[in-house]
Amino acid sequence: MKRLSELQEQMKGGAYDGYVYSYPHKAVYRELTPRVPLRSAWEHENTQQLYLYTHLPFCEMRCGFCNLFTAAVPPAQLVSNYLEALAQEMEVVADEIAPQGIAQAAFGGGTPSYLSISEIERLFLGLQTYWPVDLKRIPVSFEVSPGTLHPEKLHLLHESGIDRISMGLQSYAPLELKELGRPQKNHQVDQAILEIKEAGFPILNLDLIYGISGQTMDSWVKTLDTVLAHDPEELYLYPLYVRANTRMGQQGAKPNEHRRALHQVAKEKLMDAGYVPRSMRLFRKKGAPYADTEYCCQEDAMVGLGAGARSYTRSLHYSSEYAVNQGAVRGIIQDYANKPARDHGYADFGARLNSEEQKRRYVLKSILHADGLNLQRYQGRFSSDVFDDFSELQHLIELGLAETTTDTLMLTDEGFSFSDTIGPWLYSPEVCKGIMEGTV
Repeated sequence: MKRLSELQEQMKGGAYDGYVYSYPHKAVYRELTPRVPLRSAWEHENTQQLYLYTHLPFCEMRCGFCNLFTAAVPPAQLVSNYLEALAQEMEVVADEIAPQGIAQAAFGGGTPSYLSISEIERLFLGLQTYWPVDLKRIPVSFEVSPGTLHPEKLHLLHESGIDRISMGLQSYAPLELKELGRPQKNHQVDQAILEIKEAGFPILNLDLIYGISGQTMDSWVKTLDTVLAHDPEELYLYPLYVRANTRMGQQGAKPNEHRRALHQVAKEKLMDAGYVPRSMRLFRKKGAPYADTEYCCQEDAMVGLGAGARSYTRSLHYSSEYAVNQGAVRGIIQDYANKPARDHGYADFGARLNSEEQKRRYVLKSILHADGLNLQRYQGRFSSDVFDDFSELQHLIELGLAETTTDTLMLTDEGFSFSDTIGPWLYSPEVCKGIMEGTV
C-alpha cells in the first residue's frame, strides 16, 4: 500500500514528478523470451472496436526537448523502405489477430505530415487494403508540423477522412522557442493554422509547453492570447520535462520553477474563454465536435503499427525497441525495414501485466481524466471493490485531492493540478524499480 506520507512528501516538491502517458511505463519493457506469437497474444481479446495507431518516426527537425522515437531529416530511401516494411506489417498483423472492427485511428510520430502526398496515399492505401477500416466513418487524428504543410496535402488529408489535425507550436515567444531548440517562425505557424481552417477539418488541436526557462507570466499569457485568437477546438498544455537523453538534457537545462502557477493561470484563462478541462493537459472548447466512440482506453485493446508504436492487450504491452539517441533510432528503423515479413507476427519486446497491474492501469487511466473512475464498471470488470484493492485511494480523499459521488471516484480541482504527482505515486513498486533500472 502506498503511504500517505510518501504522497505528502512528493507534493512538497511541486506538481511535476512524471507524465502518465500509459501504464506501465515504456522504460520497464524488456526482451520477451520466448517471443510471443501475436495470434496467441490476441486470441482472447475483443477485436471488434480496436484503436489503431500508426507511427511515422520522421521529422524535419529534432526539438531540444523531444524524447520521442523519431529521426530528423532521414534519407529518402530510408523513408521508402520503412513504408514498404510498414505495409508488410499491416498485412501480417491483420492476418494474425483477425481484427473485426476499428473504432478509432490515429497517425503519430514523429511528424506524419513529413511524408509527401504520394507517400501518404501509399500509407492510407496499405492500411485500408489489409484492415477493416474506413477512415471516413470513424474519428481519425493526424499529427502535423507547420513546416511540412501546404494546401494540396491538407486537401488530401481532409478528403481521405481525417477529422482531427494536431499541431505542436509550443510557444509564440522567440526566446522560448530558441530555448526549446525549435527554429520556428510565427508567421509560418499562423499560415499553417489558416490553411488548416480553410481546409475544413472539424477539429484543430494545438500543443503548448509551459515551464520553459525564461518564460514569464506575461509571455505565457501573450502566447495563450495569440492561440485563442485562432479559435482551436482543443488545446493541450504540456509542462516541460527535461529528459536525460534529449539535447536540452545533455545541455543541463532545467524547467521553470513556476510551472504550477503558469498552469493555473492558463486554466482560468481557458475556462473563461469557454474551454472545459478534460484532464490536466487537455482543454476542449464547449460545443466543439467530438466523436464519441465505443472504444474505451481502460478496457479495449490498441494495435500499434510501425517501429516505436506500442500495442496493448489486457495482459501484454509490446513494441519495438525504443531509443532517443539519433544513431540508435536510425538503427532500429533500419532493422525494422530489413525485418523478414514473418517476424512481424511476433511480440519480442514488452511487458506482461498480472492481474494487479491490470487493475492499477485501469485506475490510472480513469482517475486522471475528467470522467473519473466508475466504481461499478471497475467492480464488473474485476469482481472486486477498488478501495479493497487500492486502499491508498482513501488518502486522496483525505487530502481533498479526490471525492466520490454515487458511483464515481474523481479528482478535485486541486487533485487535477497534482496529476503528475498522483500518477507516479500510484505506480506499483515493481514498475518503479523497472523505471529506475531502465535506460530510456
